[in-house]
Amino acid sequence: MSLINNYQKGWALRYLREAKAELIAAQKIPYLAPNRLIEAMRKAQAAIYYSLGDPASIEAIVRQTVLQRRSVEDPVLRCLVEIEQTVQQIAQVPDSDRETTMKQTDDIIQIASDIVKLFTGEKAD
Repeated sequence: MSLINNYQKGWALRYLREAKAELIAAQKIPYLAPNRLIEAMRKAQAAIYYSLGDPASIEAIVRQTVLQRRSVEDPVLRCLVEIEQTVQQIAQVPDSDRETTMKQTDDIIQIASDIVKLFTGEKAD
């Protein structure tokens, strides 16, 4: 049973597929890897946001929480904040350790896959 409408579901699954494709491209073309990995993380975030409801509102809440640097009790919001902080950190230093960045990107995509599957009832290809 899906907890979101078909529009949100379609976008969540699409962004998740694109995030996975960006990760594969980064693995195959090393000189483009930094930009591809950041793009993969952003698309995984978008997939999560669409699967949770209104992506613009969720993104605003996450960014505001990050900017305020306040403690987060809610486990879902804490997860979203940690993902945002990881993406920001990697975006600021895109030429950091490539293998570590690939692992972090893969982890974020896996988290997104789990969340999207939970809320859409479908697994992205």
